Amino acid sequence: MTTTAPETASEVGIFRHQAGMVRAVVRMNLESVTHEESLARPEPGGNCLNWVLGHLLVVYNHFLPLVGQAPVMEPSTLARYDRGSAPLTDPAEALPLADLVAAWERTVERVDAGLGTLTPDVLDRPAPHSPSGDPDETVRSLVSTVLFHQAYHAGQAGVLRRVAGKPGAIA
Repeated sequence: MTTTAPETASEVGIFRHQAGMVRAVVRMNLESVTHEESLARPEPGGNCLNWVLGHLLVVYNHFLPLVGQAPVMEPSTLARYDRGSAPLTDPAEALPLADLVAAWERTVERVDAGLGTLTPDVLDRPAPHSPSGDPDETVRSLVSTVLFHQAYHAGQAGVLRRVAGKPGAIA
């Protein structure tokens, strides 16, 4: 995996770099995975790669308005992948992997564009919500939390790639 560090140490540059790393890791972990393989689940429990990618989309879909961008998919389309949903065990409930991948690519482009518009003043504003219930949540801390969340699940995608029978994507 080749990436370059942000040219400057600005917060926005760092956020964009982190989001770009997530994008690259997810892309590598999805390479050559079929829809059927994306439904392989770890045992004794857990979600499949299809659910993890859908979940990453849900989170960014909610995040995009915070950075001045429109969501790529209707929330109802992604409801099956939202936080707290049951593990995806019925293949009929899964969106086609190709559709999720296409939506992912459009979404990460918008995330990068939106992150690029953030200013220190915007980052200092109170966040419209806080996943952790922090009454002092700022846009800055929420961006950081969202990017951590996405990185966490990008790593899961690597394990689920192996569950699906594929070799590891990152050496």
